[in-house]
Amino acid sequence: MTDKENYKLLYNINSPQDIRKFNVPELKLLCKEIREFMVDVVSEVGGHFGGGLGTVELTVALHKVFNTPEDSIVWDTGHQAYPHKIITGRRDQLHTIRQLGGLSGFLKRNESEYDDFGAGHASTSISAAVGIAEGAKQLGIDRKVVAIIGDGAMTGGMAYEAMNNAGVLQSNLIVVLNDNHMSIAPNVWQISNYFTEMIAHPEYNKFKGAIWDLTGKLDQFGDRLRKVASRLESGIKSVVTPGMLFEALGFRYFGPANGHNIKKLVDLFEHIKPLKGPILVHIYTEKGKGYKPAEENAPKFHGVTPFDKITGISVKKKNMAASYTEIFGKALLKIAKENTKVVGITAAMPDGTGLQYLHDELPERYYDAGIAEEHSVTFAAGLATKGIIPVVAIYSTFLQRAYDQIFHDVSLQNLHVVFVLDRAGLVGADGPTHHGVFDLTFLRMLPKMVIMAPKDEAELRNMLYTAVEYKNGPIAMRYPRGSVLGVEVVEDFELLPIGKGEILREGSDIAILAVGNMVRFASAAAEKLIEQNINMEVINMRFVKPLDTDLLDKIAAKFDKIITIEENSIVGGFGSGVLEYFADKGYRNNVLRLGLPDAYVEHGTQEQLYHILKIDTDGIIENVQKYLGK
Repeated sequence: MTDKENYKLLYNINSPQDIRKFNVPELKLLCKEIREFMVDVVSEVGGHFGGGLGTVELTVALHKVFNTPEDSIVWDTGHQAYPHKIITGRRDQLHTIRQLGGLSGFLKRNESEYDDFGAGHASTSISAAVGIAEGAKQLGIDRKVVAIIGDGAMTGGMAYEAMNNAGVLQSNLIVVLNDNHMSIAPNVWQISNYFTEMIAHPEYNKFKGAIWDLTGKLDQFGDRLRKVASRLESGIKSVVTPGMLFEALGFRYFGPANGHNIKKLVDLFEHIKPLKGPILVHIYTEKGKGYKPAEENAPKFHGVTPFDKITGISVKKKNMAASYTEIFGKALLKIAKENTKVVGITAAMPDGTGLQYLHDELPERYYDAGIAEEHSVTFAAGLATKGIIPVVAIYSTFLQRAYDQIFHDVSLQNLHVVFVLDRAGLVGADGPTHHGVFDLTFLRMLPKMVIMAPKDEAELRNMLYTAVEYKNGPIAMRYPRGSVLGVEVVEDFELLPIGKGEILREGSDIAILAVGNMVRFASAAAEKLIEQNINMEVINMRFVKPLDTDLLDKIAAKFDKIITIEENSIVGGFGSGVLEYFADKGYRNNVLRLGLPDAYVEHGTQEQLYHILKIDTDGIIENVQKYLGK
């Protein structure tokens, strides 16, 4: 995949220890080679891209200055850590990233001793780093702890909760704010760089300590001098740096500094390494640095499919079908044009959730709350109290972060908030941090919550319309990642009866109750089973809550053996709901639940994972045959 002869240094690096003897010119060359290597590999296999290109110098500087893995480096989210993987012994496996059996696209503790804390969701690094620092203190271990946060993660409230706690505890940690225009983005100007170098320099800190000791011996006059000196330093910082907020939280602030100047970064980290207490280093980087197409369009190159490394153009299949996300986004825009009370809310994912269509045509009805799922949900609840109909579009895996807000602020108050869960089910290459396989379980237990899952794009549009028109409380719709099925879609919307399913295929031997994305596999399996003289009835349940109890009564009376199938954990999910109903009614039917096991599913393509878990067409056929003893 890569020609080793093109790299003078990279293939001599097997661990961070190998770069600690490098001089500045060698470090610069290494950074250049890491970028070239990332372009070579990611252009062929895809993956997260722009963020890692922006952290190359930072990664090299951290591993040169700090004694990893004894010292801890905690990366936020993880998609910016590809250079970290390359340096820490995983260079030759990078071509397997996000593939079945290969490297994770994020940080993973069981993958490497250098991954001190796993992360696939944002805004966790500082909290984890505070815990690691305090853990070292409890054990009497002298360990340096560095958290890297940025790429939007500083919009998450958890980061500030952690900083407040670290300031109170005066924890010994360094927080690196990787500011790449996707988060806080103040101007960087020369006087700020000069001031940063000055206050980070050991001679300055030695002089400051001597003055502090001297003035401490001068009784009340010394106290007054100390106050004057502190005010002077604080005043200068507030004028020439954007660090007042961080200083107020108890952090010593250094920055902004050029995050692509390897010499300056190494010097800066060497200077602050001996300092105690919470420290924030603010560096300024460019997402996509060193690869022109990514520099010119950073959002496009955040995460990529394979692309031509010369032009940056993605290698796409011809005549690709629209995605469920696109269908949702365009349907929401149409509904919003017809209903002026409808607004859309995203947590920093306008393109990923399809809300860019609403943003482009009705920007006044579009809200981006940042990486702040908790706030997004309670914000929606506030809107709902005034008769606005908020459509909260968040990936299933990220909505987990706002569970208390769904319960306390929406469900408990019976507010009409529409939850749209994109990427519900198995998402493929992003793996267990991003699989949306628990939403049916955690939403189903909440009173007053209605839960729907469409079998195709036409039903998705009608479910969205039904959700907006619903007036009796919270309602959720979940749909999968990927392309639609290509069924006919009519322009007008149809209002669906709440809690009613449909029989798609009559049968006589066995019934399968399917929800959402699993309906297509159930239907295909039924077509093949008829060739084996097994006549399976296929039911599209549509609603996980409330269940269509009339339909369940009929199925229970007709079939002894029944299968439920869902793209969700079988613990507490749709199948559990059916079993609960049958138990309450005293039914004694045999029910086989198909779905995801009580375990975390690793990464791979969706098709591979469906096959391994036996919930695709072939898997259903195999399960039916065993269940019927054939």
